[in-house]
Amino acid sequence: MAFLGTLLETFELIVLSFFYSIEALFRLLVPPRSKSVENETVLITGAGSGIGRLLSLEFARLKATLVLWDINEEGNEETARMSRDQGSPRVHVYKCDCGRKEDVARVAALVKKEVGDVTMLVNNAGIVIGKNFIDTTESEMQKVMDVNIMAHFWTYKAFLPAMIARNHGHLVSIASAAGFLTVNGFADYCSSKFAAVGFAESVALEMIAMKKDGIKTTIVCPSFINTGMFDGYKPQSRMLPMLDAKHVAKKIINAIRRDQPIIMIPRSVYFLVYMKSWMPKKVSILLAHYTRLFDVMKTFVGRKYN
Repeated sequence: MAFLGTLLETFELIVLSFFYSIEALFRLLVPPRSKSVENETVLITGAGSGIGRLLSLEFARLKATLVLWDINEEGNEETARMSRDQGSPRVHVYKCDCGRKEDVARVAALVKKEVGDVTMLVNNAGIVIGKNFIDTTESEMQKVMDVNIMAHFWTYKAFLPAMIARNHGHLVSIASAAGFLTVNGFADYCSSKFAAVGFAESVALEMIAMKKDGIKTTIVCPSFINTGMFDGYKPQSRMLPMLDAKHVAKKIINAIRRDQPIIMIPRSVYFLVYMKSWMPKKVSILLAHYTRLFDVMKTFVGRKYN
């Protein structure tokens, strides 16, 4: 009987794997209809500039209610003004240091009291120090981890329970291609983004195990974006160009509206991740040389953080 059960399960695995593969191929040619976000309350961390601001403006055009978090009050207020001009029905602005647990808890409580349940959570806030690991201080490493991954834990704890209760919501992690592909001189950033990808994937599986099919997840893994975070980076390979921020924001919105579980930008990242998954270590090092990943730090400047 045990053998028969295993045989049936194996047959089911083969048939369904074939079916889902055909379905995925079909969806490449005929994408699913984009969902409306007009009745959603979207919280975006790091909304005061860069991708956070651009995502806010895209959601505003789609008439979503916005909750904007940033440590930069002036930048956040400017994003709010621009979002109102784009047509968002309600825009709520909060100063929040996403690298401090107490601040996240305090502001999350305010949001729940003043706005209500958040139905779409976009963890976008992120920083990078950009030094060789041996030169990175413990406090610098801790700051990167707090902003880039611990903030995800804290915001999920604050807003996911209400999504589970309603079986409705969307969790968006703005991670990075550095969550799959390591880069010389970015030990702080890569470790935090690997953690962000693993955390988001694990929680997604929890939602499936809990049969909460109304809660969607999207992991975003772009390469270098021209937002100022990676100032000084000069692309030396067409496989990893400097990405236009507006283009990336539109790609992210499309992925969210189509409930796409993961998106890598540009498409060459899919190829590089696939190659890394099976090639010998020495070949992967050759590939890193070919894509000039060893040369990133030669001109990197980045942003300065207090």
